[in-house]
Amino acid sequence: MTDTTKTAKAVNYTPEQTEQAKADYLAGVSVETIATALGKTARSVIAKLSKEGVYKAKVYVSKTGEKPAKKDEHADTIGAILSLSDGETDSLAKANKTALVKIVAFMRQGQNQIELLQAELADLKAHHE
Repeated sequence: MTDTTKTAKAVNYTPEQTEQAKADYLAGVSVETIATALGKTARSVIAKLSKEGVYKAKVYVSKTGEKPAKKDEHADTIGAILSLSDGETDSLAKANKTALVKIVAFMRQGQNQIELLQAELADLKAHHE
């Protein structure tokens, strides 16, 4: 015969610990500090706060503090500017990201210069009329 009784699950966090962790986290206390105070690991505290709907993972940002763009986004930008086909744009996405970033920056700079020249030309035409 097999034993069909279930064993009680061990409680990792008491309700008081859970409330304390939530309150501390919402007050800006670091996960590491909360973990030390509760005698838990930081990963355990993160898991508990996530389950409680409180923990928000940090959004990755680049060295400049911006949300980094993916290579595909750079390739799509270049493809749109140059009116490339989907196949050409897809093959461009295989290039080095640094090169794609430099190409996009150069193209945007060129676009800005064209817009400035067009505005100056419009001003000159308006003054000559």
